[in-house]
Amino acid sequence: MKAYKGFNKDLTCRGFQYEEGKSYEEEKAELCNKGFHACENPIDCLNHYSPNKSVYHEVELDDVSDERDSDTKVVAKKIKIGAELSIPMLCKATFEYVKSHCTNEHNAEPGKPATAGDSGAATAGYRGAATAGNYGAATAGDSGAATAGNYGAATSRGSSSTGANGLSVARGNNVRVRGGLGAILVIAEENSYNYDIKEWKAVVVDGEKIKADTWYRLKDGELVEDK
Repeated sequence: MKAYKGFNKDLTCRGFQYEEGKSYEEEKAELCNKGFHACENPIDCLNHYSPNKSVYHEVELDDVSDERDSDTKVVAKKIKIGAELSIPMLCKATFEYVKSHCTNEHNAEPGKPATAGDSGAATAGYRGAATAGNYGAATAGDSGAATAGNYGAATSRGSSSTGANGLSVARGNNVRVRGGLGAILVIAEENSYNYDIKEWKAVVVDGEKIKADTWYRLKDGELVEDK
């Protein structure tokens, strides 16, 4: 099983030292007790390892237990440590995960709204509004607005908003992002004369430096509240 795991910056976890590219095995796999733990949804790693003091790797799990937690955390007897993922790479993997678990029944014509429920996928074009529920994926085009619920992924070339522990990505000119507590916000401003990225930033909504449910824009490489 492909999964994602957080570590301390020295690649330790619960006192055990790991190495990239190596495989490890234990006799038992008991959730929150024995075995090797990882998350199927990359963004769930943030529930267990804070981005300011952690690193994240793609891993391969074998002999996975049927036990499940409140999120997508799983436990296995065998693990192989893959490549490290930066925050932007973790964001991309999260969006791909959410997208792969969604239906695509709620797409809309350009300029028209699209709405999907939990675990649904909504896509709207130019100046359109796409809204998806918890665990859903919402995508909007130029000057559009994308909104997803908790654990959802929203991406837009206008305004992008997600709930708690979600992923909000906006790229374009004068774009903005918003997220609930624990959400990842990624914002990129392009040059006005082409589509090349001029500046970008990725952060986690911690409720202190980055407020929950608050709109942000990018100014001189830093996030500022959009009041």
